[in-house]
Amino acid sequence: MMAATTATRYQHLEPRPGSNYRQLFLKSRRIRAAVVYEAVHGPDPYTPEEFALAYDVPLEAVREALNYAADNLPLIEAERDREVANIRARGLDQPPHGDSGPLPHP
Repeated sequence: MMAATTATRYQHLEPRPGSNYRQLFLKSRRIRAAVVYEAVHGPDPYTPEEFALAYDVPLEAVREALNYAADNLPLIEAERDREVANIRARGLDQPPHGDSGPLPHP
C-alpha cells in the first residue's frame, strides 16, 4: 500500500537546480513566483492577464504562481528579506562613489 502524499504538484512551476532561491519558478523561465506575485500585487499592478501577455506565459501559469506565492508567503518574504540584506551588505543600495546626488538647478 502506497502512502498518500500531501505534496502539491504544479503543472507550470518547478524548482531551479543551483538557484539560491527555494521558491518555485515558472517552468522553462527565469521568473520566480515572487516576481509574478509582486507584479500583480505591487504599487503599479498588472492584472494576471496583463502579466501573461507581457511575459508571454500562459495565464494558468500566472494564476498557479499567484496561488503558490500566497500559500508560501513566509518563504517568499524570507527570501526577499535575505536578498535586500545582501544588496545592503554589498553597498548596492548606495549611489556610486563621487555621486553626491542630483545636480543643482542652474
